[in-house]
Amino acid sequence: MLDDRGIKRRTGCAEGERREAEDKLAAYIHSKRTSERARDRAASEVLIADVLSIYSVDVAPRQSRPKEAGARITRLSDWWGVKRLSDVTGRSCRAYAEHRGSPAAARRELEDLRAAINHHRAEGLCREVVEVVLPDKGEPRTRWLTNREVAKLIWTAWHYREMQDGRPTKRRPWRHVARFILLAVYTGTRAGTVCASSFAQEEGFGWIDLERGVWYRRPEGIAETKKRRPPVPLPDRLQAHLRRWSKRQRYPVEFNRNPVGDVDKAFRLVVEASGLGEDVTPHTLRHTAATWLMQRGVELWEAAGYLGMTVETLERVYGHHSPDHLKNAVAAMDGKKTEKNVRTDAERSESAIVSIAKKRRKSAN
Repeated sequence: MLDDRGIKRRTGCAEGERREAEDKLAAYIHSKRTSERARDRAASEVLIADVLSIYSVDVAPRQSRPKEAGARITRLSDWWGVKRLSDVTGRSCRAYAEHRGSPAAARRELEDLRAAINHHRAEGLCREVVEVVLPDKGEPRTRWLTNREVAKLIWTAWHYREMQDGRPTKRRPWRHVARFILLAVYTGTRAGTVCASSFAQEEGFGWIDLERGVWYRRPEGIAETKKRRPPVPLPDRLQAHLRRWSKRQRYPVEFNRNPVGDVDKAFRLVVEASGLGEDVTPHTLRHTAATWLMQRGVELWEAAGYLGMTVETLERVYGHHSPDHLKNAVAAMDGKKTEKNVRTDAERSESAIVSIAKKRRKSAN
């Protein structure tokens, strides 16, 4: 019996015919690979399981977080796998979103399904356009932390000691989270990029160049995506921490001498121990950095470049934190001159000077 993603197929072999069964399996795999890549088919002929399989081989491994991409593809396969491309409709997409329970998770996974279908069609394997209907985008979470809250998280992560038999030990298992928090909040860098960084130049990792004081957040040879990872100069305070860490470890965020791929679980424990709410996630640190930059009056274009964010997104989501936000409107309602009026007065003065000069030239003539 062959089991392909829950679909069972008989081999026709008896229980003791192992060699014959292995031959049947090899033949099945060969035929399946051939059929997966059959060209110019109708949507009704294409299994979504095949579409996702091709995407998992061609595209997912090159993404910035391939393990997470693989997990999403598995969840998609569990629900969509036995269906065909012709079954992808607004109704079935809404049914999937209801099945997942979380609109945000459903939207992210359906984005992967859409990307997989588009890749499949771009390879010339399907002649029809198949549209994936996404759930509405929720309002962005912009919970940010005060200096006091950040300090509390770092203190908790650094000083916590592991408990055994009700007694604290010498082990401090959350110190890597303290380092993560410092890097993330000082630079506004996404969690995955923080974890995938090294003090040495190595494949697949961003490079923290302490000699030049620059963090090359995007690994060399990895294509840029919509989630930008431009190089960023490191603040002096952060560099002081990084120099100390680099003397003892290869990666800024490591546990038992190995880089930490995902801090979500440990971060959640630190948040809980600190007494902060469940709405504080690793991504909250990026919100915090963006908010602080706006509150401190940094120019939009400069803050956006520092964070690896578009100016439009920064202004839309965080612009209201700037001390300059709507200040002309407030000044106008207070009966004060706005910047626009000041500039207009200057322009009028210049115009008056030009006018006087012209009159003098005419008089001279």
